[in-house]
Amino acid sequence: MDEGFKKQLLDNGADIETTVNRFMGNEGLYLKFLMKFQDDRHYESLEKNLEEQKYEDAFNDAHTLKGVAANLGLDTISNASSKLTELLRGKKTPDEIDLEQVESVKQHLGELCHIFRKILAENKS
Repeated sequence: MDEGFKKQLLDNGADIETTVNRFMGNEGLYLKFLMKFQDDRHYESLEKNLEEQKYEDAFNDAHTLKGVAANLGLDTISNASSKLTELLRGKKTPDEIDLEQVESVKQHLGELCHIFRKILAENKS
């Protein structure tokens, strides 16, 4: 992995060392899966489901995004997704949800997804 690319990932909260170890030390395999994150659309689905007040579906999107990000070592995305998951867990109606907090975490999560997608796009081989 190019050192500049690695630095960008690390500076934005990626845990490359632990994750590459999880990929049995195969950095190439890790990069192959990491690059696929650009195509993940769970965040966009999450936004749509929140807008349509489909909170169970939004919970599922946040939960899936949390898992994908954790498996790729994108800890900041995983952590923000985890917060959103907990805010939505078991909620079905707007009056059960702290909408202001959900919106704040969702915006932060969107910024993180954008940052990592941009880094990946800039470092495509």
